[in-house]
Order: sequence, then C-alpha cells, then structure tokens
Amino acid sequence: MKKAEKAAAIQEILERLYPEVPIPLDHSDPYTLLVAVLLSAQCTDKRVNEVTPHLWAVTDRPEVMKDLPVEDIREIIRPCGLSPAKSKAIKELSRIITEEHGGVVPSTFEELEALPGVGHKTASVVMSQAFGVPAFPVDTHIHRLAFRWALSTGKNVARTEADLKRLFPRESWNRLHLQMIFFGREYCPARGHRMRDCPICSVYGRRSLLKRE
Repeated sequence: MKKAEKAAAIQEILERLYPEVPIPLDHSDPYTLLVAVLLSAQCTDKRVNEVTPHLWAVTDRPEVMKDLPVEDIREIIRPCGLSPAKSKAIKELSRIITEEHGGVVPSTFEELEALPGVGHKTASVVMSQAFGVPAFPVDTHIHRLAFRWALSTGKNVARTEADLKRLFPRESWNRLHLQMIFFGREYCPARGHRMRDCPICSVYGRRSLLKRE
C-alpha cells in the first residue's frame, strides 16, 4: 500500500472514531488560548484547565496581565510546572500584545513566534484553533503516532510536520491534528501500548515495530 493510500485509510478511521473534536484547552478568546497553550508545555491539558480559571479570576486581559507582579503569576501557575519561565513569558508577551499590537493577539506565524515563550508548535495551535488558518501542530502524541504508522521517519517534529502536511489535504489539518491527539491518548499511549490491539497500529503500523511484539 502506498503511503498516500495508508494516510487516507487512517484518516477514515479517525473520522469515524472522532466525528466531533472539541479543543482540549478551555479558553474564551485568542489571548486566553495563547496563554493556555504556553502553559501546556510539559503539562497535561487537564492540569492547565484546572489552573487557568484561577488566573482568569485575576485577569484574562493582556493590558492588565502585563502589570501584575511576575511573582503573583508564578504562584498561580505553579502547578503547571516551569512556572518561573512561563510567568515571565506571560507577563512580557502581554506587554508586547498591549503596546505593539493594540491589545489584540497577532494572527501571523511570524508575529506569534516573536512573542516570548511562543514556539512554532504554540503558534500553530493558535493559528489553527483561534484563527482557522490551516496548520498542523505536532505534539508528542502526533510525533509518536506518525512514526508508529510509518508516515514519517520520526527524526524530529519539524520533519514530522512536513511529512504529515504533504500526506493529508490542507483543509483537513486543523481537524485531523486534534483527532490524532485524542486517538493517541485513548488508543496509542507512549507506555504500555500493544500495537496489535490498536485499531490503527494493528493494520497500518510500522512493520519493524510490529515484529517486536
């Protein structure tokens, strides 16, 4: 089976399993999404969703956040981990958004990636989920699945992103990356995974990995 045919078959399975794909991070606008995605680095979405209401109770507006003491922000977001770096980034990006973008989260990759604490993956999530721009954010789940399904070499997330964008229709990227995240969590976890019991790996998994089981 050609790789493109495999990709189409996998997409059909994901569509059947996840016809509805809610955005995992709770948010009310591009700014709260941006902050939530930043907090999700090396932290679960569940934990972020538990923490952000406490932050929004203080403020969910960049023009106010920029004036909060960084120590106050750090104390609230501490359960998310990496709080010293994340709190500084939240305060500074809030200042930049307020002073340089009129209080509005910028809607280009270049401007987003110029913000403190915002890398390509974070920018991709915001572009796709807040602004509807086709993007394919690659997190650890997607990176793992793309390798297990032999859709990418798995050398790095940049290569995985490029490979997936080449295989799947552009109009499906925003939906598909969420479907893959949900599938990875439910059926294809990093640990304790048996490929032969997986709805996709059992049929389309990388042969070298299947042989090990």
